[in-house]
Amino acid sequence: MEIRKTVTFVEEINTEYGARANPPLRRVATAAVFKNPLAGKSAGADLAPLIDYSLELGVVLTKVALAALGGTPAELRAYTKAAVVGTGGDLEHGAAMIHPRLGMAMRRTIKRGRIIIPGHAKVGPPGTAVDLLYGPLDEGWDLDAFDSTPVLIHDAPRPDEIVLWVGYALGPRVNARCKGPDQKEVDALIASFTKF
Repeated sequence: MEIRKTVTFVEEINTEYGARANPPLRRVATAAVFKNPLAGKSAGADLAPLIDYSLELGVVLTKVALAALGGTPAELRAYTKAAVVGTGGDLEHGAAMIHPRLGMAMRRTIKRGRIIIPGHAKVGPPGTAVDLLYGPLDEGWDLDAFDSTPVLIHDAPRPDEIVLWVGYALGPRVNARCKGPDQKEVDALIASFTKF
């Protein structure tokens, strides 16, 4: 496939709402803008080319992201993925890029990640923003790892393009302090439903 360009944003947050981050929260979002081979094709077109390409891009984008972030896979706390499909394509083209195999490529590259990677796809014109929804890598109830950040590329996607994003964070939300349930509490609640 033809990649028109890649884009990487690195964010370092030192303070938030008056609280200092020690260490600062660093997160990265990396994207590839590429030609959609299914743009303009019928809705029933085989999605296999996009699924196959997501495996390759998942590895490449993860390596770029880690290099830009300056952290090791062991230091990662959260990850994310998203796709924006140009108006000549359809939503399933983005879903094919992020849902079937991209997460496996990301995990294989960082050699961890037991929890489902939050991700979504949308269709839009150039400059369409997408919220990257960060979630925890290994502990599903690590609620402090959940976060989001909007990203966009001013000239992408063109109608026959897709923008594929992957992102990683080295820490929790700055000033995170929301204690939620853990797996035992949720299991107990679910068990209580079966008593009736």
